[in-house]
Amino acid sequence: MDSETLVETLQLERLEVNLFRGTTPDDRPGRIFGGQVIAQSLLAAYETVEERVCHSLHCYFIRPGDPTHPIVFEVDRSRDGGSFTTRRVIAVQHGQQIFNLAASFQVHEEGFDHQAPMPKTPGWQELPDEREARRELMKKDPEAFKGWMDRHQPIEMRSEDARTYFKGGASDPESVSWIRCRDPIGEDFRMHQVILAYASDMNLLSTAMRPHGVHWQTPGFQSASLDHAMWFHRPTNFEGWHLYAQDSPSASGGRGFIRGSIYAEDGTLVASVAQEGLMRMRKPK
Repeated sequence: MDSETLVETLQLERLEVNLFRGTTPDDRPGRIFGGQVIAQSLLAAYETVEERVCHSLHCYFIRPGDPTHPIVFEVDRSRDGGSFTTRRVIAVQHGQQIFNLAASFQVHEEGFDHQAPMPKTPGWQELPDEREARRELMKKDPEAFKGWMDRHQPIEMRSEDARTYFKGGASDPESVSWIRCRDPIGEDFRMHQVILAYASDMNLLSTAMRPHGVHWQTPGFQSASLDHAMWFHRPTNFEGWHLYAQDSPSASGGRGFIRGSIYAEDGTLVASVAQEGLMRMRKPK
């Protein structure tokens, strides 16, 4: 994947009018990153929409994605209205749904305009690349895990408290990170939105874990994204830096809920995100 940009990674092969196939370049055992399936599903929907922009999407993660097999995306053209277009996308592997997405697209329209202000935080120039910070912190960690962390990361992240995966300690359920795509995206506004959707799945469950002093490698801890929603408020260029501010107002019933706001560097609120995920401690056998 090092020689392939994220734009190339996400590309789909058209099999039929409303049927597409996507692949995962990192085909090692495990599960597919949820942001990839969100992005490819949105891209499949866009392939059936003309001259309209996605303003919201809502999706469910149903089964873990298998990175060693292609994903087939089936698009249902639910409605083409005067102002809005609705699409539903079903992602299938091994004959079973692994994910579904509903998205709404709108013609350009002027109207009322207001937004919440961007939180005050250090600029991205003042912070280290999170991948490099983690690499330094993990010098004595297991080689297999360090190898996993060294994989190509198409989204660059910078934060004041770069996440570690073997250190706990409770903290407030809030996080703020600067994010951007490492590689050129081009002039297609759809791809900027698709890749922003890809990045929107990053760090969310980690924010909900903070008050409980657990992390991805805590023995017995189990986590998975359950559903994901995103609203695109204004167009943006995701080759530039964006602030991703997250908070988790609730965890209950084995689930954590997280909200996110994504701002362009100039303070423009470009998107909002909400996700609920599984957070469970397995009982020892």
